Amino acid sequence: MRDVAVLGVGMTKFGELWDRSFREIGIEAGLQALVDAKLSSGDLGALYLGNMASGSLIDQEHIGPLILDYAGLGDRHLPAVRVEGGGASGSLALHQGYLAVASGLYDFVVVGGAEKLTDVPDATGNQITSSAADHEWEVVFGGTLPALWALIARRHMHQYGTTREQLARVAVHAHAMGAKNPNAHYRNPVSLEQVLAAGPVAEPLGVFDCAPLSDGAAAVVLGPMERAHRYTDQPIRIAASQVACDAMAVQHRRDVTTLDSTVVAARRAFEQARRAPADVNVAEINDAYTISALVALEDLGFCEKGRAGPEFESGRFGPNGELPVNSSGGLKAQGRPFGAVGVAQVVELVRQLRGEAKDRQVKHASLALAHDVGGTGATSVVTLLERGS
Repeated sequence: MRDVAVLGVGMTKFGELWDRSFREIGIEAGLQALVDAKLSSGDLGALYLGNMASGSLIDQEHIGPLILDYAGLGDRHLPAVRVEGGGASGSLALHQGYLAVASGLYDFVVVGGAEKLTDVPDATGNQITSSAADHEWEVVFGGTLPALWALIARRHMHQYGTTREQLARVAVHAHAMGAKNPNAHYRNPVSLEQVLAAGPVAEPLGVFDCAPLSDGAAAVVLGPMERAHRYTDQPIRIAASQVACDAMAVQHRRDVTTLDSTVVAARRAFEQARRAPADVNVAEINDAYTISALVALEDLGFCEKGRAGPEFESGRFGPNGELPVNSSGGLKAQGRPFGAVGVAQVVELVRQLRGEAKDRQVKHASLALAHDVGGTGATSVVTLLERGS
């Protein structure tokens, strides 16, 4: 297996992009990544595209060839593969692209993620995205994604003493970082009092505990590490890429407050990279709901089970803390176009490792972790990135 490098990155703004089509935003992100990588379309061997629900959202299936065609590459006859995994669709596409380059099948590939979630009413969007949960055992009984994460939150609060204020601090942090990100859906700071006073969604989660449904696209170009210096002075190596799955329904899992898929994917990733959680300098973690961020910090091995609330409250995971997380604003503020999230996390981390994150820059970052989740943890993807030499 070859070492794989991220050679270029690109992304659109996230938000309510009503005036732009799915194909427009997908192509924009891909072209940005190609320009950043100093490659031409003639160098590409394949496209991997993360997308959850284009059929339901924009009445368009078979989107891989669609993007190739409108990018002017239809006559190249490249393989264009759509990858779906709920909210982890982009991360899974990245994993497939990584495997394709690592195996030697292709030298250069584009991995993209895109979604248009605001073209339908909120109720419809929530219904579609809740299909990432178990329809037969959960959704049909009213178990939407917010409701299921609320159940996890309530159990975590009961079992470990996590407080409503500790959950709220996750949102406060996300909005503070999103205010520094020109591509973020929400660029407005919020106070602890505002989060606590916001209207309820599913007790104990309120409006500010839940990431928005967003439009947006992100892309990266991958290539062999051995050739990376021909294209960039700052090659970023994918040190590990791991996927793990678990039962779809929360009630069928070993422990409601633990995502075993994240635990296993993280363990495998650290073993692959021959590193440990203490080596990570910056991380992008899944904060689709404030409780999902706290659970992720525990399951990734950054703190003991039940301790994420107090440690987040202490500032350990803030911009000046021991391990800054979600410098982009996370899903909560940067936005949550399901298919694009996992790729956008890597875009942010590559910029951090290159020292290009401007007001969001984490000092001395050399090892970064991206973590994304499909549904309530049926799928987890963990990627480790490090500065090349």
